[in-house]
Amino acid sequence: MNFPQIPERSPTAHKGTFGTVLGVGGSRGMSGAVALAGRAALVCGSGLVRLAVPDPILETVAGFDPNYTTLPLQADRRGRISLAAVNTVLRHAEAATAMFLGPGLGRSARLDDFVKQLLKHLDKPLVVDADALNALGVPDEPFGSNIVFTPHSGEFARLTGASVPSEEQLDERIAVAQEFSERLNVTLVLKGHATIIVQGNRVAVNSTGNPGMATGGSGDVLTGVIASFLGQGFEPFDAARLGVYLHGLAGDIAAERVGQASVLATTIIESLPNALQQTRPLP
Repeated sequence: MNFPQIPERSPTAHKGTFGTVLGVGGSRGMSGAVALAGRAALVCGSGLVRLAVPDPILETVAGFDPNYTTLPLQADRRGRISLAAVNTVLRHAEAATAMFLGPGLGRSARLDDFVKQLLKHLDKPLVVDADALNALGVPDEPFGSNIVFTPHSGEFARLTGASVPSEEQLDERIAVAQEFSERLNVTLVLKGHATIIVQGNRVAVNSTGNPGMATGGSGDVLTGVIASFLGQGFEPFDAARLGVYLHGLAGDIAAERVGQASVLATTIIESLPNALQQTRPLP
């Protein structure tokens, strides 16, 4: 798969040059998901990453990594983001160049409303993943063209209300992905053995990755990687296909180092710097 090149950094660059990513997610018992996505965004070059999480888990999320900052959000009694936090997120979104929404979010009727309200009002490049996708039901109205959806097959089936062609039926799988992308005006990353990236009539099929990446948190890492490139100014289709390629390549590097059975989401993040080095142009 061809992918866009990551430019060399200017000697006069500063942290603001490389984008500010705001991540929204997390809940009691699922604090690791949003933290993994945030760390992945940092490792892929974001200048600043801020994670907006329910107040009861803020210290837990902050303790994962000192390199991002955290923002407390109003929470319900079960440690999930409250619907009342919508305005807080929208206010802080003004300073972001890209966002991600969904890792570790959890499920409730009010969280469904929270996600829908954000998508209605946000105009930032945005990766929508995990429970933020499940909150949408079967959407029938177009979204903004700067949004990237990253479902696996089960999530995609819930989004479409229909069964999804198997991974062996690649042409059929591409066709339903294209129909969804065109109808809802989003870039779609349909995850699987050969992940498909589509934006209207633009299609890419990824060639990196291995079964060792079938582990909890791997998708959260991908969310952070794509959001990082969105924040650095890549347009959604390029950010998605570059992010998917690098994520898979990092998984391959990790598997070579520790064996497929021992690959963890954190191992993939640790391998991202090597993957980035392999995709940079020679000086």
